[in-house]
Amino acid sequence: MLATMAVGVLATPAAAASGSSQAGTAVSAAAKPRPAVYAGTPKASPSKYEGECPVNVTFSSKIKVKAVKGKTTVAYRWLRGDGSKSKVKSFTFRGKGVKSFTVKEKATFKGNVKGWQAVQVLAPRGATSSKGRFSVSCGSGEDKHEINNPRVGARVWVDEGNCKAVLVGRIHASGVRWVRYQWVVNGHVVDRDAVRVDGSRRVFHVIKPRDDFRGWASLEIVGPVEASSNRAYFKIRCEDPSPKVWASVDSPSFYAGTCPTTRTFTGTISVSGRTTVRYRWIRDGVAGDWKYAHFSGHGSQSQSVSDSWTASASGEAKRAIDIAGGPTTGTAVGKVFCKPAPTPTPTPTPTPTVTVTATPAPNA
Repeated sequence: MLATMAVGVLATPAAAASGSSQAGTAVSAAAKPRPAVYAGTPKASPSKYEGECPVNVTFSSKIKVKAVKGKTTVAYRWLRGDGSKSKVKSFTFRGKGVKSFTVKEKATFKGNVKGWQAVQVLAPRGATSSKGRFSVSCGSGEDKHEINNPRVGARVWVDEGNCKAVLVGRIHASGVRWVRYQWVVNGHVVDRDAVRVDGSRRVFHVIKPRDDFRGWASLEIVGPVEASSNRAYFKIRCEDPSPKVWASVDSPSFYAGTCPTTRTFTGTISVSGRTTVRYRWIRDGVAGDWKYAHFSGHGSQSQSVSDSWTASASGEAKRAIDIAGGPTTGTAVGKVFCKPAPTPTPTPTPTPTVTVTATPAPNA
């Protein structure tokens, strides 16, 4: 058995060298034995397919290695009739003597094709198998499983809490066959696939927008015949189920001057997500009326709120914000120092000036 194992050429530039180079390799191999490699012709399953597509075809081949050391790594790849090659794959085994391994590759074909595949061993020595041929003929069984007026339906519901919509469609067909379909949302194809239908089958598509989204969806059959479902309308709302809320308060700057004066405390309410916040001001330890702050966007958002204090005498005022069902801020303190109004300086009254004019007496 070992004497009949086929050994391929090396998968290196040296493999294409002259006869003298090959002789040198032979001498080296004689000095240091190298593993012998055999690659069997791949077999396709099925090798000649006639029926509905897409179809999966599995190729398998046996690789035999006569190991001469305790650890051997085998590297290989698949060659295809269309000129493409698979990625290089490898496996390692231990032990000496002849070892046999089966390698496989699966391919999916959606149309008619005739071709071949081969397996190429790259290490520990080069060897290429013969070509394993196959053929795929799609649709030859349509006379046995013809779809008569295929019925297609779709329905949609909305999960607002999770910000998504699940589109559910049911495909009906007489007999057993493959059906190609596509999902259309607001006039745009968003997904394509093919399924094997035995009477009827449900198919799904999930919409997960980042923001509120609305529109319509339909399920279209594109093969073996064309058909379309009704339009299913939907509206998706995206809300944060548990938005975070926090707040802060800033004091007005210290004031020294005449009174009365009005000072303003500024607060900031921040949230993560869409929500309505109920809050109230705590004024010098006394809670005020509830107020509302509405947030309609997404992500982190903030709103400014304010509360005024009118001081008629020197002193201080304290303010805090209480969030309903949430935290209460720290206390901010505002201070006022009232200076007495300046005494107006009296304006001196001017002394009137009297002018006396002497009138000469008339001549006697």
